[in-house]
Amino acid sequence: MAAKVSKKLQQAIENLKIQDVYLKSTQAQCEDDFDPKSTELDELLVQQMHTVRKSEVLKVNDAELLVRIYVRLGTRWLSSSESEGGNIKAFIEADFIAEYQMAELLEQDVIDEFALQNASFHVWPYWREFLSAQCERLRLPRVVLPTVQFSK
Repeated sequence: MAAKVSKKLQQAIENLKIQDVYLKSTQAQCEDDFDPKSTELDELLVQQMHTVRKSEVLKVNDAELLVRIYVRLGTRWLSSSESEGGNIKAFIEADFIAEYQMAELLEQDVIDEFALQNASFHVWPYWREFLSAQCERLRLPRVVLPTVQFSK
């Protein structure tokens, strides 16, 4: 059963059109004492991070309104050994921007609800691809994130 869409979220959906999704910044690292090629990978814990950081409204070309929503995502690998206290062995983080054309000026609370409820769905496929590619480059264990399904 599909969740009921609030009036604010419906107003945002009707007035925001996706224009772009792009990478703003990234950071990835394996710790000096960690060699993913010679580590028993079953001994690592994997944690995910996902947060909507902020949104901003911009006026471009003296008329067009854009909304940018900043989404931070990350994955980290920790030792599961109690003796090491769950030390972070490697991590991949990325900040993405989802950019939307706005048909009419929306109140900030309408934009905020859209940012929290919908923007991550647009960013998610880019994060899945980016994480997969970075894991390969760093020789980290492959992380297969689930796809996101939309209800009609």
